[in-house]
Amino acid sequence: MRLDASDPQWVRVSGLKELVAANASQLRDQVRMAITPACQGVDVDLSETTLLDSSGMGALIAIHKTLRGQGATLRIVRPTPGVLQILELTRLHRLFEIVS
Repeated sequence: MRLDASDPQWVRVSGLKELVAANASQLRDQVRMAITPACQGVDVDLSETTLLDSSGMGALIAIHKTLRGQGATLRIVRPTPGVLQILELTRLHRLFEIVS
């Protein structure tokens, strides 16, 4: 996982092969620590992600709630077809902004 917080307005996460119980809390905690008061949003690039489980979805929801509390946005960027299907089946595609 790569986290880029060099831009104080946008945090970018990439390089997630899987977003599962083994790394979900690490993602949640690292993103929360990177969010500043000036942050407008977080981009989570899921273009390399082959597996998303309930823990991963929980981490995304927790990040979304943290951001929403300060008027910021969570964007899911280029999810793989399998991950997009999971987001649609769980209706999380309605909660997050999906960017192709």
